[in-house]
Amino acid sequence: MKSYGKSRRVRRDKWANRMAIMGITLVVMCLAIAINIKGADLKRSDEGYRIREENLNSQVGLEKKRTEELQEYKVYVKTKQYAEEVAKEKLGLVKPDELLLKPSR
Repeated sequence: MKSYGKSRRVRRDKWANRMAIMGITLVVMCLAIAINIKGADLKRSDEGYRIREENLNSQVGLEKKRTEELQEYKVYVKTKQYAEEVAKEKLGLVKPDELLLKPSR
């Protein structure tokens, strides 16, 4: 009888070992799938961030160009030519030696 009980225990132990190995394998596979899915999400996010970075870099370039134009305009505003131009256009002033011709209607 001892041998009968021993073989049954051995079979049960083998079955338990197989189930444990299958369980561990299943857990490892689930982890691998989860890591793969998360990696794909990170790649998509990285691509989106890369595109966003390129757009922001191009905007920085445009803003630098605009800053240069504004600096040039700042210098122009301080000139006598600009003051005369504003006086003529907005205030309607003329120089003493200029003639003002108005079209007749």
